Amino acid sequence: MRIFGLTKRLLLEQLRDRRTLALLIIAPIFILTLFYLVFQSDEPAARLGAVNLEPSVIDTIEAQDIDVIELHEMDLSQLRHEELDGIAEKVNDKVTLTLLNQNVAVSRKLELVVNQTYQKKAQITVIEDIKAKFKDLTESLNKIPFSPTKNIKLDEPKKTEIETTYLYGDADTTPFDTFAPLLIGFFVFLFVFLLAGMGFLKERMSGTLERMLTTPIRRYEIVLGYVCGFGLLAIIQTILIVLYAVYVLKLGPSDSIIKVIIINVTVALVALSLGLLLSTFAKSEFQMMQFIPIVIVPQIFLSGIFPLDTLVRWIQWLAYLTPLYYAGDALKAVMYQGLSLSHIASDLTILLGFACLFIVLNIITLKKYRAL
Repeated sequence: MRIFGLTKRLLLEQLRDRRTLALLIIAPIFILTLFYLVFQSDEPAARLGAVNLEPSVIDTIEAQDIDVIELHEMDLSQLRHEELDGIAEKVNDKVTLTLLNQNVAVSRKLELVVNQTYQKKAQITVIEDIKAKFKDLTESLNKIPFSPTKNIKLDEPKKTEIETTYLYGDADTTPFDTFAPLLIGFFVFLFVFLLAGMGFLKERMSGTLERMLTTPIRRYEIVLGYVCGFGLLAIIQTILIVLYAVYVLKLGPSDSIIKVIIINVTVALVALSLGLLLSTFAKSEFQMMQFIPIVIVPQIFLSGIFPLDTLVRWIQWLAYLTPLYYAGDALKAVMYQGLSLSHIASDLTILLGFACLFIVLNIITLKKYRAL
């Protein structure tokens, strides 16, 4: 009953606070939308000026989503004014490619496409030359009586049909599609962490926690009361973030919404217990914010957004000690690979283990305020 009373009081106080409501609803939706717009922005179109390039070469380059503008002469002013990203000029057998290099990715694309186009053209030229010479040789030999080449015919090259299939995703899959599920888990973790940490810090700074410690209520009852109170708020926030991400931003299949909510509620529980734990070591809101670059930011790089295989071995082992690694693995398996909850049971178990560990540590750290 005392746990229920503490939970009720905490919910009423938090819902009256406008900053809490803003942190609960507006902030995660705004930032998630911002990230979505940044990562979903189209790749800038490459523009190439062509001077004396062969029509076949221009067609091949344009097939690589590059806008080709034919010029009569090399005009570097168009590069300086950023009207073009590069100009390719052919004089005799030499091609000069001048790049603006304002955007490194665009410049590398132009360089790669132009080089590959002319390499392919050279290979085709060599093959056609060999066929022509062989044909001339065959015709000469055929004039000789009883020539063994009389029955030799050049077969037309067979066309190879290529069909591409994908285990996960499709031909339109972008890099953002592969780590968008990880961003959802990160935002849930971050905002629930702030919600719980700031809320518990406010309880301490206002003297509410100290007054409760003078009553017969026990440490585990205090911790469980705060977990239940902030937990209900965290569940509301988590469901809002997931629904907005899946149905508005289309970051994942809608048929996996229940599984995504289950995973993120588990993630929220871990963030909640961790936020409560770290807030006991903070003396001000500024100190609480300082935990973000220390505790939250490193987990972003270890959650799977960047390939761990490219990192040194000790960092890979460090990733196994972070909750967001298991959250990212579970969300990617469900939202991108379409797997069931049974495939991520180990991830959910480990996340619940983190939550239980942090709750126990919360109970222990309350001793420094008053031993009950």
